[in-house]
Amino acid sequence: MKPERCWWCGSDPVYVAYHDSEWGVPVVDDRALFEKLVLDGFQAGLSWITILKKRAAFQRAFEGFDPTKIVHFTDRDVARLMTDAGIIRSRLKIEGAVKNARAWLAVMEAGDGAFRDLIWESVDHQTIDRKLARPEDIRAESVESVRLAKTLKKRGFTFCGPVIVYAFLQAVGAFNEHLVTCPRHQACARLARRCSES
Repeated sequence: MKPERCWWCGSDPVYVAYHDSEWGVPVVDDRALFEKLVLDGFQAGLSWITILKKRAAFQRAFEGFDPTKIVHFTDRDVARLMTDAGIIRSRLKIEGAVKNARAWLAVMEAGDGAFRDLIWESVDHQTIDRKLARPEDIRAESVESVRLAKTLKKRGFTFCGPVIVYAFLQAVGAFNEHLVTCPRHQACARLARRCSES
């Protein structure tokens, strides 16, 4: 029997491409991790495909998700973004992205490691592979996501509850939650091994 992709990406080409090339691949770049965390925050209450289809507009609106630029956004920038039909126009989420940029910079300047260290220490710096066999085996949160959500909130981040953080950890490869029947499961497992060895 031919291995099949995880069911959740359906047949939408944008979703399939995301599944096949990005979801579950270990991410250790500080800026890329920031982008994914902010986008997961914008997803709250929405579907991920909505965010994916607006990602290019988000990247333009938020200066390539460069926290050193976002941190300087003013009330005028927030007002401008509230008129940008290409993104999710939620004042709380837009302001949350600015607040998260400040928190990210504080982590980077604290001298106790990079943002990636803060994220990856929640899974002891290696991908957790639960070897899931069925869709119903996937959960909405975990001990690790609850712990990291608390840490992020203490550090000043917002829109980072345990469910959002769990989706984030799946996306950045801290969890390999492609079903074992999916061809991407083994591919991501190999990438995780390489990442932990480097």
